[in-house]
Amino acid sequence: MLNDAKAKKLAIIYDELYKLYGDCECPLTHETPFQLLVAVILSAQCTDKRVNMTTPELFRRFPDAASLSQADLSEVEEIIKSIGLTKAKSKNIVETAKMIVEKFNGEVPQTMEELTSLPGVGRKTANAVLPNAFGKPGFAVDTHVKRLLNRMGIVKSDDPLKIELVINKRVAPEKLGNFSHLLIWHGRNVCHANKKFDCEKVCVLNEICAKRKK
Repeated sequence: MLNDAKAKKLAIIYDELYKLYGDCECPLTHETPFQLLVAVILSAQCTDKRVNMTTPELFRRFPDAASLSQADLSEVEEIIKSIGLTKAKSKNIVETAKMIVEKFNGEVPQTMEELTSLPGVGRKTANAVLPNAFGKPGFAVDTHVKRLLNRMGIVKSDDPLKIELVINKRVAPEKLGNFSHLLIWHGRNVCHANKKFDCEKVCVLNEICAKRKK
């Protein structure tokens, strides 16, 4: 693991945000790794709040991969119609359930390679599932994470994979999942995308933020 200037800055960022938010729980309601996987797939271009309003009925009817793999697509579409991209997401979660049943004995796989072989599952989804479902390293890069790490001068890129690699080389594996959550919470609560900056009054990172210094 690299121990350069960026690593030292990332350690400060983590520590300061940890003082604010601590160990963050996954905001998506779920009881099993499979339910988390489905919820994360559904969360693409949709708020966690809306997903959490939708999944209780979905999981009541189809609580596991075995039941969802046998679901009628039109029934799934009707349940999740409020979250957007309904047809694509319905198809993905049903096909993912089928593949989990047929290839992985009904259990959600626990490696990046296997997870990303599932329909509708990219690295971001896999990186959300690995730490939150299995306690394994995973750094999910969403819009908040990209915005904050660019503003703070850690990266100069919108490429999620490049950002992920920069962080993976410099942050302890056991901290990766929570670090993603910390950045997301700070992006939602303080470092907004389209609001006027108020760094000096509300942001604990203003002393080390490249954007603030400019």
